[in-house]
Order: sequence, then structure tokens, then C-alpha cells
Amino acid sequence: MTGPLREREDASALLAAEAERARAGAGRLVLLRGATGTGRSAVLEAAAAHANRLGLRVLRARCSPEDTALPFSAVLHLLGPVPEFADFSPGGEDRGSAARLWRLLRSYADETPLMVAVDDVHLADEASRRWFMEAARRIDRLPVLLVATERSQYDIAPRPTGLTHALTPSLFRTHTLAPLTDDASAELVRAALPKASDRAVADCVRASAGSPLLLHALLDDLDGAPRPTVVPRTCAALYPGSYPAAVSWWLDSAGAATAEVARTLAALETPLEAPTAPDTADSADGFDTADAPDDSPATPDGPGVPATVDGLAALVAEASGADPARVSGWFTAMTRLGVLRPDPAGRPRYAHPLLRDAVLGGWSTARRQDAHRAVAQAMLRRGDHVDAVARQLLGSAPAGLPWALRVLRDAGTVAVRDGRQGDAVRYLRRALQEPLPDDLRQRLLTELGSLEYASTDAPAGIPRLAEALDLPAQPRDQVRTAIALGTALAGRGEVRTAVEALRGLETRLSGHPDLARTLQTASALLSDQDQAVRREAYRWLTDTAERTPELVGTSGRALLVRYAATAGDIAAREAMRRMRTLLTEPADSLAEPFLLGTAAAVAQWADELDEAERLVERGLAGQHPALLHPMEQALMDTDWDIAAARGAYGTLLAAHPGARARHSGCGPANVDAHALLALVETGRTPDARRLADSFDLRDAPDSWALNRFLYARGVLRFTEGDVAGALHDFLECGRRQSARAVLSPVVTPWRTAAAECRLELGNPQEALALATEELRLAQVWDTPRTKGRALRVLGRATRGRRGLEMGEEAVAVLRDSPAEGELVASLLAHGRQLIDAGERSRGREHLREGAERAERLGSVRLLTHAEQVLRTAGARRTTPAHTGSGSLTGSERRIAELAAAGRTNTEIAELLHVARRTVETHLTSTYRKLGIRRRAELRGSLGKD
Repeated sequence: MTGPLREREDASALLAAEAERARAGAGRLVLLRGATGTGRSAVLEAAAAHANRLGLRVLRARCSPEDTALPFSAVLHLLGPVPEFADFSPGGEDRGSAARLWRLLRSYADETPLMVAVDDVHLADEASRRWFMEAARRIDRLPVLLVATERSQYDIAPRPTGLTHALTPSLFRTHTLAPLTDDASAELVRAALPKASDRAVADCVRASAGSPLLLHALLDDLDGAPRPTVVPRTCAALYPGSYPAAVSWWLDSAGAATAEVARTLAALETPLEAPTAPDTADSADGFDTADAPDDSPATPDGPGVPATVDGLAALVAEASGADPARVSGWFTAMTRLGVLRPDPAGRPRYAHPLLRDAVLGGWSTARRQDAHRAVAQAMLRRGDHVDAVARQLLGSAPAGLPWALRVLRDAGTVAVRDGRQGDAVRYLRRALQEPLPDDLRQRLLTELGSLEYASTDAPAGIPRLAEALDLPAQPRDQVRTAIALGTALAGRGEVRTAVEALRGLETRLSGHPDLARTLQTASALLSDQDQAVRREAYRWLTDTAERTPELVGTSGRALLVRYAATAGDIAAREAMRRMRTLLTEPADSLAEPFLLGTAAAVAQWADELDEAERLVERGLAGQHPALLHPMEQALMDTDWDIAAARGAYGTLLAAHPGARARHSGCGPANVDAHALLALVETGRTPDARRLADSFDLRDAPDSWALNRFLYARGVLRFTEGDVAGALHDFLECGRRQSARAVLSPVVTPWRTAAAECRLELGNPQEALALATEELRLAQVWDTPRTKGRALRVLGRATRGRRGLEMGEEAVAVLRDSPAEGELVASLLAHGRQLIDAGERSRGREHLREGAERAERLGSVRLLTHAEQVLRTAGARRTTPAHTGSGSLTGSERRIAELAAAGRTNTEIAELLHVARRTVETHLTSTYRKLGIRRRAELRGSLGKD
């Protein structure tokens, strides 16, 4: 016997041998068993065709559940029209009927050898089944081959006993049809779709799960399509729909209980808004991973997903109302068949998303929602992670269940804490579908609008916040909402609208003066994004502070100190004295972030970098992670300013991609300006040019960040040799800053930058005027950083003995500054001055020191400049100690010695009155210089050179 069926050679050989045996007069029962779709009927048909060729008469019957009410229905179909059974009806005498039917079969066998082919014998009526069993006992001496197919598959509801359970083994032969192997399935796919890609072939193999039925149905749907590169993940993409129909029939054959379990598992696997990792990759608490490898479906180990097969079986059983033991057995059986495949943790999942979608196709939307709610409730009873429970609730319909609302809110809180804002947005959107009182709806809308604006869907955030502001709520909640709305509006360039929204609420808070003052402070801070609005806000704030100071709170007075600092009206020491006094005064929790953020900015300008860092850490720690607040961005801006002041270029460049992704405005942000400067300093000029060209500043909204970016672009142009273009950027930055009454060089020292351009262009008088004015303002502020820079440039512009003295003073002043980059620039400038004045030895010393410091700092730009000047002066740089204990700075050595003595980072920070982050930064640099990786190695390395 040669059959066309793949991997059915054993069955064909068995049936061929038994057919020959029947021709010789010795019959037998052959039972072909197999799961639904494994090709039992096809093997039976092939065997019948072969028997015909051998000369056997073939009698066929296909059993059906519709015929079970009529006794001997299957036998009558088999034997053909039997006149004496024409009026046969249920209730007849079975033994006599069976005998007459047996005599009829004997009469057929007397004429010619027979093959009796009975398909789906498990669906036969009881009388027919008994008749077939009795026939199997009698045909061993007759030329009759009885071949029956029987569904043999593990189901949730146990099936009745099989046809052969009461027969002696010698009376029958059994052959179980295994699922197709992956290789056989792949051959069939390539034969049907010769142009299919390897990925498409692999997808077809997995989606068919070793079932010829499913494979042929899928190939029927894909036939005639363009060259397939990948199998669709949903049945909606298939036509004419043979595959989902085949899956549906497969489930119907398995019974209602099995179908319920199968669909519950599919619902549990379905990716319901796959959860995101912090700021980056996705991982799911369901089981789907869109980019999973073709050959190994991956299941992420999300919180709440049962870690074992038994745990998953228990969850599915509880949600579907099935017996856990039967569910576990079904998992095992389906995995052996290929319908399910184990994930890396060994848990079963559907072999392909298309198969899972087809399984779910038999459920309505409402039924799917019910299943997700049942799974969520089962997870909650099991004590699973709140994130996993909430994931299932995303697929359920609102039911007004208190536990569901609680789970969604808790999961949102956890997601925000873990940096998964996208997940928090999905949970809160679903929570808002539940019936809620106005005050709770107001709070959820405020959180959701804040998260949407800051992360996934900025345009949707503002309407949510506006809706929240219109709902009745406690005054403090209304203030939080108004501040969030104002922050979002200002971020979109609608500064005046933002301020008006805050003032509109302020008029309704006459009985809450503290809250009204907080809104006033927020208005003033947000007005920084618009020149005209800023002038109005600070004019009002200043006038109010003069007439009725009690109406201006602590945070408002802090803003006035900051305003005076930028206007060039106050010294750094006085500004810090006032700020420290304000920090000791009691502050409302809603107003405190404004005070801390403002104080941190002033401390950074005052070169009190460690204090500024502590204030930033304290301010960020007090921020509500799910609420928009203008001080959060302000605090991060100050943090980047601190890093820039210290020359931490690597920190700035590492932070830039993430910060850029979180920036919702259309213009450049502060971190973009710092990243641009860091790229220039580290010698990555082409990268800096690409970043600069990525913004069209003509369309950028007015903001102080735009002014800083203009300054940074000017530095880039100057480095590239475009001195005229650099001068244009510096002067435009200055024009915009002056229009905002920001005259002090604490924010952007544009005058000295423009003065250097004037010097390069041969305009020393204009350079002198700019540098002189900057020094005047720097002396008002009176910090080493601002004074040293101004003295350096003014010394170059002044020239002569007086210029040389200014250059020397700049170096001396900056040695007490934390701004290492400014000291390096002054060392190089003064070294060049000394060489030009004939003091070549001293000049070279300054240049070499500047080069060494530039290299330690990582400033390729300054190092290159130093080496060029040294070469021009006929000298070369000596090789410094870049590694070993001799390369450590004083601060690095002090911190390293304390760490080697067993002090923790927190203890070191407290002892030295610095921020913990400063300790960590210095230790990282120390490890690199010493060539060590662990704290324990410090003691032995500090004394080595």
C-alpha cells in the first residue's frame, strides 16, 4: 500500500497487511485513534481505496451525533438499504435486530471479501457500538476487515470508554496517529507556498500545531496571497476563513468544558496593553511578546503570572470552573500534541498568536470581558501581584466592584513608582470607566492628565486636566489640578492661558490665603516662558511685596531673590543669606517645592554646588510622581546646570536621550543646550552639529531655554570657525535675555562670549565694552566663576601690563571655584599672555597645567587648544600622572580615604557636607584612576603611584 499522506507509513503498512489477511479469510478489527485533526479520516479513505484495488468490497459509514437517537443507525448506513428495517423505530428488540444485521453482513462476506470502514465510531449510537464490538469477536474467521476511527484526545470532561475496552487484545489492532512533525509540516507548506519566506514557513508550522486539518485550512487561507513573509497574528487578516472555522470545529469536538478552558487560557495570554519597562522596552504580564523569536515563544516573568504549570492550571481552573487536575492534564496533552508550547519558564502557551486568536474567536466581546474579570478575581483571591490583576481588568467591562477600582488605583501607583508611566495611564483610564464620586474622579483625572501629558499622549492630558478643574473638589486638590494644568499649558507655549487658569482659581480661594499665595508663586514661575507675561507677573509680585508683604508667601519672596540675582541687583552672598533664612521658615507642603527649587537655582549660581545638589535631591524627593509640577523640570534643569558647572560631560550626555524623550515642548530644552556644549567640549563636533541642526529656532517658542541653546550654538559655531555666526547667536541670546530683565551673567555669560568673537574679528574696542560690562555685573554677584571668566576675557581685550594682571587675577580667583572648565580656560589664556609678554617659562607652566587639567576633565576642545599653543611656543607637554594615587584630586583623595576607612557614602556626605551623589561621582573617578573595581581594594591602592 502506498499512500500520499506524510508520516502515515506505519498506519498504511498495518492496514495493507490486514487487508491481505482478510483476503485470506482471517478478519480483524483495526482501530485508528488520534486527536481531532490528525487525519484519521484521510488514512481511512486511503485504506479503502487500497482495499478496492485489492478487490475487496468496501462498506462505509460516517457516524454523527445527530443519529444517536436511532438504534443501529451507523450499522444501517454501513450495510445500505435493509427492507426489513424500513419501519424500524426506537424501542425495538435489539438482540433480534442485531442478529438480522449480522446475517446480512455474513451474506455480503460470502460473496466477496469485505472492508468495513467506520469513521468516528465514538459518535455512533450505543446499539451500533455494541454491534461493532460483537462483530470484532466473530470476524476472525471471515474475510472481513473492520476498520474504525476513534477520537482519542484528553478533554476536561472525561469521554466515554472506547470501542475496544471490553475486547480481548488478540481481536484487534490499534494504531494511534501522531501529530505531524515540524519537518513534515514545513515540507507541506513549501509545497503549497513555494515563495514563502523561512519566517512564514515557521509561523505556519507553529500555527498548525502538527494538525493536518489546521495546516491545510491555513494554507487554503494563504493561497493566492502575495509572497507571505509572516503569518498574520489575528484571524481578521485571513480569507476565506478556513483556519478559524477549523479551530472552531476542533473546539466543538472537544466539548464545552474543554472549550471553556482553552478560551480562558487564550484570554489570559492575550496581550492587554503590554506593560512597559521604565522608559524603554516592553514586557508583558500576559504571555505575548510581539518580537519573540520564531522558534521559542517567550513569556516574560511579570509579577503575578504563576511561575509553574500547576500554578497556571489552578488559576485557569478557578477562572473557568474546571477541575484543576483535569486542566493540568489538558496542558500536558496539548503540549504533546503541539497546540501548546512551553515558554522558557516551562509554562504552556499557544504555539502561535494566530492559533490563540482563533481559539478566542468563538467568544463574544462580553464573554471575553467576563473571562478577564474572572481571571482577575481568581488572581486577587490567590494573592497575586496587583499589576497582574490590573492587567486582566484592562480587558474586563466596568462592573462597579470596589475591589476592581482599588486594584487599578494601586497598580497605577506601583507603575508610576517603577517608572512605567504608560502602564499607569492605562490603569487610570480603565479606573475612570468605573462609577466614581466627583471628588475621586477629580483626583484620578488630575493624575491621568498629568501622566498623559508627561509620557504617552500629551494632547490628551490638557483636556483631562481642564475637566478635573471644573469638578467639585477640596481646595487643595483644586490647587494641585490648577498647577498641573498650568504646567501643561505653559509647556505647550500657552503661557498666558496657563497664568489665567491659575488666577481664575485664585479668585475663588479668598478663604485660603496660603493656597492663593501658592498659585501666585506658580503663576510667576510659569511666566518665565514668555517675556511679556513675565514682566507683568514680577511687576505684580514686586509691587505686592512692597505694599502688602503678607500677601507674598515664602516661596514668592524666594522668587524675588532669584529675580534680583538675574537682574544684577544683589550679591551672591546676600542672596544665599536670604534664601537660607527663607528655608528655615515654615512652608505649606504645596508651596515647599517652589521654595526648594528656587533656592537650588540660586545656590548653583552662587557656586554652592553641594548645597544646590542637596536642595535638588530634597525637592525631587518631595515631588508627587503622578502630578505635573513646574518645579520638577526646574529642579532637573538645576541638576544639569550643576553637572555642567562641574564639567561632568559624560553625565550630561548620558542623561540627554532620556530627558529629550520626556520633553514635550517643540523647542530645545535646557538639557539640549548642555548636551550641545558637552559634545563640543568632548570633541564630538559633528554630533554637536547634528544636534544643533535638529531644531528650527525660527519656530521655537520664546523661553529661557531657547536663549541658552542660542548661546550653546554660538559656542559650536565659534569652535567650527564661524566667528560671525557665533557672534550673531551670542548677541541674539543677549537681546532676548535683556528683554526679560536677565542682565547678570549667572545664567548665560553671553557678553564675554561675544567679546571673544569681537577680538577674533579685530574689534577690540567693542570687545572691551562688552567684557567691562560683564565684569561690572560679575562684581555685583561676586562669585569666582563669573568674576574669573570676565577678568579672563577683559584681560585679553585690555592687553598690556594691565591685561596681564587681569589674566593672573582670573586664574587666582578661579582656583577657589568648582568650575574646573573656567579655570582651565583662564590658565590657557594667561599662559598665552605670558608667552606673548616674553615670560615663556611661566607661560608654558600655565599651559601645561591647563592641558593636564583639561585632560582630567575630559575637555578635548581645551586640551587641543593647549597643545596647539604649546607647539606654537616651541614646547611640548610633559606626561602627567593619569592613573595611580598621584592622579587623584584633593577631593577624590579625601573621599577615597574615608571610604577605605569603612565609611558609607551617606556618612562621607554628612562628614564633608556634600551631596551623596558627589561622593559617588568622586569614587567612580577614583576607581577608574586606580584601576580597581571594588571598595575593598581602596586601602591597598591609595599608597601606590
